[in-house]
Amino acid sequence: MQSDEIARVARDAFGIEELRPQQLDAIEAAIAGRDVLVVWATGAGKSAVYQVAAAMRPGLTAIVSPLIALQEDQLARIDAAPDAPDGVVLNSSRSARDQREGWDAIRSGEASYVLLAPEQLAKDDVVEQLVEVGVSLLVIDEAHCIAAWGHDFRPDYLLLGEVAERLGRPPVMALTATATSPVRTEIIERLAMSDPAILVGDVDRPNIELGVRRHTGENDKRDAVIAQVTELPHPGLLYTATRRATEEYADALADRGLRAVAYHAGLPAKERTRVHEAFHNGDVDVVVATSAFGMGIDKADVRFVVHADVPDSIDAYYQELGRAGRDGEPATATLHYRPEDLSLRRFFAASAPKRGELKRLVSAVTGGTRRRADLAEAADLSPRRVTALLTVLVDAGAIRTGRTGVALRRGMTVERAVDAALERTEERERIDHSRIEMLRNYAETRRCRRATLLGYFGQDYVEPCGNCDTCAARAAGSGDDEDAAADAPFSVDEIVRHQKWGEGTVMAVEPDRITVFFESQGYKVLSTDLVAERGLLTAT
Repeated sequence: MQSDEIARVARDAFGIEELRPQQLDAIEAAIAGRDVLVVWATGAGKSAVYQVAAAMRPGLTAIVSPLIALQEDQLARIDAAPDAPDGVVLNSSRSARDQREGWDAIRSGEASYVLLAPEQLAKDDVVEQLVEVGVSLLVIDEAHCIAAWGHDFRPDYLLLGEVAERLGRPPVMALTATATSPVRTEIIERLAMSDPAILVGDVDRPNIELGVRRHTGENDKRDAVIAQVTELPHPGLLYTATRRATEEYADALADRGLRAVAYHAGLPAKERTRVHEAFHNGDVDVVVATSAFGMGIDKADVRFVVHADVPDSIDAYYQELGRAGRDGEPATATLHYRPEDLSLRRFFAASAPKRGELKRLVSAVTGGTRRRADLAEAADLSPRRVTALLTVLVDAGAIRTGRTGVALRRGMTVERAVDAALERTEERERIDHSRIEMLRNYAETRRCRRATLLGYFGQDYVEPCGNCDTCAARAAGSGDDEDAAADAPFSVDEIVRHQKWGEGTVMAVEPDRITVFFESQGYKVLSTDLVAERGLLTAT
């Protein structure tokens, strides 16, 4: 039986004694040549799926990961396996000699895995070399980065659908820990996945105690954060919104006798690497970081994740708190919250492109297809900015991309393309703001926090959980809300239509409210009574 052979390879090559049924299903689908979308909680074994599937498919597996640290960590795991095929990393941190040796290993067949950043695949010469060698499996890690409505959208990920076509459409395996129903749909569409096997697991992390501490003043909040982090068992992570705050909190915790270090994107690459290594080796008690310290953190014994500031969405929050307690032992996740902090997140969410930039870029494209490499100079923009603006224009349906480059869609003028892009940007801002409001709902809810979180991801949960602050504060086992989903007029993941906002997806059902995601508006919380009284929603 194939499952027996999969179990043998997992055990002998990777030292994995047992695979879960969903892992087997995902591996079998990939081996058979099907596209696969996996949405499992952090620590649920997504890496094992692509590693074993790749080992059982002849040829090269290309793995796209967004961060150098994540790529290096994945390669280290492959290298540490008992008898796994060899792998190489191709990224900007590697020397020219390392890159040449990596390509030699790929061409000779010595390397079966190649790990790349999406920025590498934006380079025509890299894609052309992969086409020459042949790719038998394309793995997209942190796949939520491809979704424009996702919490960690990366423009370079938008090109991966085109890259898959240029590679001859090998089976695509997309992996992520956080993807609501609309985001899953967008991942499939962006990557042009064909009849994918979709495996959505239980995203609950029951060993993590959830809590929110509300504050009225910034100084009070700061003192409470420092006091809590000092008292909690270590090691742990403290997240802040700004680079300056990482330094200030790290200094304050060091004054309390903790081995605390700051981490943010402004640090030199060597210093960031040093912090990563020190944290993994147990030489640091607390890393105080912005969201830059994130994907690729695979330390099993993290005992707490504390947020001194609100993140930009529940998606981001749940991914970050999921770095605690991967060993299954008790862990703590606390959000320190002031309603005023949400205004900072609204400021970060406002990032509309300028009309002049868009007009220069579209004008550069007009008159024929242009290669991306030519557009930066023609439009007097940085290559990074060109990629970001192209993302908006493609998403707005104004520009198409292909093997030969970039071109305006038929019937589009410069002004129409710019207007379409700005309108799409406004929609994006509305959705960003709505996600902030969903975070407010989590912070201020009196319901079970675990039920609120899991409901956002479309997973029903019968409260109380017994491991969050709101459950601890109310009578144990009251069960007031247990039948809420059963009595509601709509169910989670159901497609509905609103009189004004059009089609949407039901994300959560509570006794007195329904949360619906509308693509043009974002998340809307609607009163159950008003929905019934005015007929605001209808099933499609």
